[in-house]
Amino acid sequence: MHVACQKAMASRRTLQPLNGTGLARRGFMHKPVLVVTAYFVDAVDARLKQDFELRRKKNGAHFTQEELLSAADGADAMLVTPADRLDPAFFNRVAVSVKVIATHSVGIDHIDLRAAAARKIAIGYVPGISTDAVADITLLLLLGASRRAYEALQVVHSGNWNPLDLTLLLGWQLTGKILGIYGMGRIGQAVAQRARGFGMKIHYHDPHRLPREIKGDGIFLDNLYDLLRISPFLSINAPETKQTHHFLDAKAIACLPRGAIVVNAARGGMVVDEDLIAALKSGQVAAVGLDTYEGEPKLNPGYLTLKNTFLLPHIGAATVETRTAMGMLALDNIAAVLAGRPAPSLVT
Repeated sequence: MHVACQKAMASRRTLQPLNGTGLARRGFMHKPVLVVTAYFVDAVDARLKQDFELRRKKNGAHFTQEELLSAADGADAMLVTPADRLDPAFFNRVAVSVKVIATHSVGIDHIDLRAAAARKIAIGYVPGISTDAVADITLLLLLGASRRAYEALQVVHSGNWNPLDLTLLLGWQLTGKILGIYGMGRIGQAVAQRARGFGMKIHYHDPHRLPREIKGDGIFLDNLYDLLRISPFLSINAPETKQTHHFLDAKAIACLPRGAIVVNAARGGMVVDEDLIAALKSGQVAAVGLDTYEGEPKLNPGYLTLKNTFLLPHIGAATVETRTAMGMLALDNIAAVLAGRPAPSLVT
């Protein structure tokens, strides 16, 4: 782009108001104090600096719970991520000044909602925004695992590529295969839509059967184990709850067709890592594609010793568009509660 054009656009941007709340001008003599536990894309960070007095650690360092409690002393609100575990002990001690906590996530399993309600602290979350981005990643996991992408990258980087070896890195094609989807909410439906473009047949298990106009040609299976038995490809897209925690254990894995491919872009806690690693070693599961892990950012080191794993660092929602929209909605929730207005997406 021409330099003059860049300068003109930059100048114009500075004249346009940010999608902020102007809280300092709407009833607050001073900017509200906001504890922030992460760093965000430029547009969200600009709004943070404009509308709030920020308390956060430098260089993206993570708060310990004690540090977070200390930072919350006298603060009006908090903006957290799933890396922050807000348990009953946290809510028993958090400052009375905190009126709202917004999480930069769809999942709320890292927050004890009952303890938050007991302290009358509103909890905001950001549903629906990451649907397309996470569905895209799910298809990347399916392709990466089924086409042995990790091994293929190693071959290229090592220089051991023999174009005459027609048996090199034979994978498994998606076309015409059944994709079993565990959890047919917004993301599961978006995954199904994309998978149909690859010629896959959709079967799903969910607490609720979808109406015909939504499920399309998808086939509902009321029993999870019936879904597993017919799924050479399995995509985990359900929320993590007490019922779904560790559902993919040795018993469930044994129900899959031998050589199945499993992908998880939901929550790592739904998988028993040791059982899945054992299945990868035995061939019961041919390959996995994972974007989430129990205990992340740490993950079971057993995955790292295997070649039939396609592993990503929880980047399902990591697009500029999605991160911007999520951050703005999280701040809309905070701004609304502090201003005494209805918030767009509070946990009820």
